[in-house]
Amino acid sequence: MPTTADFKKGVRILLDGAPFIVVEHTLQTPSARGSATLVRAKLRNALTGQLLEKTFKAGTVFDSPDLVFRAAQFLYSDGEDLHFMDEESYEQFSLELSQLPEVAPWLVDGMSVRALHFAGQVATVELARTLEVEVLDTEPAVRGNTASGKVLKKALVAGGVEIQVPLYVESGQRIEVDPLEKRFIRRA
Repeated sequence: MPTTADFKKGVRILLDGAPFIVVEHTLQTPSARGSATLVRAKLRNALTGQLLEKTFKAGTVFDSPDLVFRAAQFLYSDGEDLHFMDEESYEQFSLELSQLPEVAPWLVDGMSVRALHFAGQVATVELARTLEVEVLDTEPAVRGNTASGKVLKKALVAGGVEIQVPLYVESGQRIEVDPLEKRFIRRA
């Protein structure tokens, strides 16, 4: 049973009978004596994709949602919906593009994902913890940038996502990234 102390990006909780995923959270410590510490959380409804901002007292206990994970494969996008196939039953299902704003840019035809099932229906899909992508464009490495403390530069990777990469990464190279945090890990 998760509590507010367990909150981090990606934690799943059951709130008002629906599964929610923690997108971000902050801790507020009031200055008045005897006041309770508060946790502000931005939550995404796993079924509808709707964002919700809630404030909880520190230590609030939540139920864990009854989620089942199954392997699936991304097939294609038609502009409004993303189409997938369950790898066990070979049944196809689709989710609205607006329901998966953080996942959609990373999807490539034939990619394996994890489908979350809640109450017999597909709630959302999750990507692998690391993905291998191609760097489409980077800023040039300017000599002297390291002296100013700037050791990263912007790079555009496949899917149109912009991330920060080290100066030695060039266009056309393949790198591993953390799609959840949009963070460079290493060269592939």
